[in-house]
Amino acid sequence: MSSPMSLPAVPVAPLSIRYEHGALDALLGADDVLAVIGFGRTAPASADPRVLRVGLEPLEAGTRVPFEVWRGATPVRHGRDGELAWSSDGEHLFFAIDVDEAARGGIEGAAEHAYACLGRFVAASATPHILRLWNYLDAINLGGGDDERYRRFCAGRARGMDAHVPSRYPAATAIGRHDGVRRLQVYGLAARHAGTPVENPRQVSAWRYPREYGPTAPTFARGMRTASAELLISGTAAVVGHASRHAGDIDAQLTETIANLESLAVEAGARAPGLDGHSVMKAYVRHEADAPHVAAMLHARLPSLGGLLLLGGDICRRELLVEVDGVHVLED
Repeated sequence: MSSPMSLPAVPVAPLSIRYEHGALDALLGADDVLAVIGFGRTAPASADPRVLRVGLEPLEAGTRVPFEVWRGATPVRHGRDGELAWSSDGEHLFFAIDVDEAARGGIEGAAEHAYACLGRFVAASATPHILRLWNYLDAINLGGGDDERYRRFCAGRARGMDAHVPSRYPAATAIGRHDGVRRLQVYGLAARHAGTPVENPRQVSAWRYPREYGPTAPTFARGMRTASAELLISGTAAVVGHASRHAGDIDAQLTETIANLESLAVEAGARAPGLDGHSVMKAYVRHEADAPHVAAMLHARLPSLGGLLLLGGDICRRELLVEVDGVHVLED
């Protein structure tokens, strides 16, 4: 079991991540807002570095789509450094980069460039510990064998990380957009205090995957326990050991995914079954028709879920139909 890190001598204020409705200008008017993330074509754009529009379409028909809002503990500063947008409350750092694949020779070069840029910037900041990363790219499953876009992305990401990011892997998600826009979107969270990577005993660590999954193993931890006792949960699907389970069966895949989420939370220090208490989750669903069922099943199995956002997206393995990530507040 991964043992939680020693807490800092001074208690660390947690980062709040919630789904909120409200006008963008009103949200940005609060001095504690670190990031406002919108999803889909109708999400507003802004020149403010704290605002990010992600090209994944929400799947909750007939409902008003919320923003994902990150709030720090103290007034936030923000700005840009070259291609990188950033904001910080001194304890936490939000950063985002959007890279044109064509300008970098394709997805592999775009990933290497993105990680080199963010790695250099974060390492030189007062918040040098990368805790969590999200990666969104078009057509993630396109291509055969080692030419699949996800495998090429993994190769570029690993080169960028090897050169500029410390060896402790952060939690991460990689999902395929359906928008046809060949731009790599990467955003993440870093902190002044290091977190503790957490691995799931039901799964092989991603960086130890065998060669059958590509020439470069994915470089991420299954989760990250922060210094303020929050569990940042990586993209989690129906993988046991290193193998995908229940091809074509959305119910069985979601049941296996929930078992993995609960196992990871217990490994991070939560009381069994693991996800009692406050959690905020995203579910990425390959087929839009499955979205209502996914939502109903997650709410039924995780009754204390504090927020759920369903997004249309392709999972990094073609046979997987759903993936879930999120943040869970651990009770020490």
